[in-house]
Amino acid sequence: MSKNEEVASMDIMRGYARYEDVDKEQLEKDIDAIKETMKPVDEEDFQHLLKMERWGRIFTFSGYGLILVLAVIGLFTTVGSLLFWSVGLIAAFFISTGNVARWSNVTHPILHGGYDKVPNIPERYTKKYFAKGSRRFVDWLDWIKPDAWSYEHNIMHHYHLGEDADPDNVERNLQWLIQSKVPMWLRYIIIYAFAGMWKFLYYAPNTLMILENKRRKEQDRLEVTDYELDPRTKNGLELWMEYYLPYAIIKFVVFPLLFLPFGTTAVINALIIIVIAEFFANLHSFLVIVPNHSAEDIYMFSEPSKSTGEFYLRQIMGSVNYNTGSDIKDFFHGFLNYQIEHHLFPNMPSSYYQKMQPIVKEICKKHNLEYRQESVFKRARMTIDLMVGKTKLLRVDGV
Repeated sequence: MSKNEEVASMDIMRGYARYEDVDKEQLEKDIDAIKETMKPVDEEDFQHLLKMERWGRIFTFSGYGLILVLAVIGLFTTVGSLLFWSVGLIAAFFISTGNVARWSNVTHPILHGGYDKVPNIPERYTKKYFAKGSRRFVDWLDWIKPDAWSYEHNIMHHYHLGEDADPDNVERNLQWLIQSKVPMWLRYIIIYAFAGMWKFLYYAPNTLMILENKRRKEQDRLEVTDYELDPRTKNGLELWMEYYLPYAIIKFVVFPLLFLPFGTTAVINALIIIVIAEFFANLHSFLVIVPNHSAEDIYMFSEPSKSTGEFYLRQIMGSVNYNTGSDIKDFFHGFLNYQIEHHLFPNMPSSYYQKMQPIVKEICKKHNLEYRQESVFKRARMTIDLMVGKTKLLRVDGV
């Protein structure tokens, strides 16, 4: 049985339409019609963004405020104390939640241009101005450079989802581990450790690599580059000077030193909590981002889509949602729990996805398409199984 026949038979057994049998022209009309049911982006959507921004800042300031209070009242004595680990971990959780919220709930929709059409919106909340130049240090300071992430994510990932050109193809990116002789139990340990450092180890160098290859293509240079972590190389130096060091110096040097008036112990304690918060933030972002398109029931395609309807079909068959509902639940998922809706309409504000979801579900039902929606923890387990080589993506040759 060919790969195409194997995938088709799986669809039939599960009671869903085969890829080639879906009426892609009608699907295109049905998806496009959603826009007509939605009101224009307005102040209400912008206020929703500001609410998500406030929630994230509350978590951030609460975390650092907790460190400050403990330092002021002199209760931060030794790292080995019960107080340090009980309160310190709470502070780390608050800081990490604010970190993830800044990326997923604020930066993500803004850099997609989700609020550009809001009348009289402040420029700093538009795609053109947000995190540009020196505003990076105010709007979104992270391991990742905003313009590199915008190209890697908004262009290469969104418009090549499920194709070989998709830079976030987990199965392809981890072939070094999948094809290795590393025992399965050790592979799981490697992935768990990677999840706690993945923005530093993967997203920063990967976004730079994708951006550099774009530059070379524009200069008609055929050679492509790969990760270069060595600061003695051109790209390695750029990675350290423009990606790693700005974030590391401010986060792990400047912030802890703010507690110096309370003594060196307070500085050390603050640094430890901030490092733990960074680990938590990596785990949290890994949890809500990576499983969106990575599991044994997700499709891969060997050729680009040939029509808008086929493009829409791939966004549905190549994505999965998590549990959705209230703003609180969606906030902690970074609104990435509406991944299907987001990939169909990437330049919409986050508030739209809550309203669109019932309509998209009905369209999937009409076309007998599986609308995948499960717990983020279940999807994470499925993704890790894929990453260690225990399972494989569904790949349809010829499409």
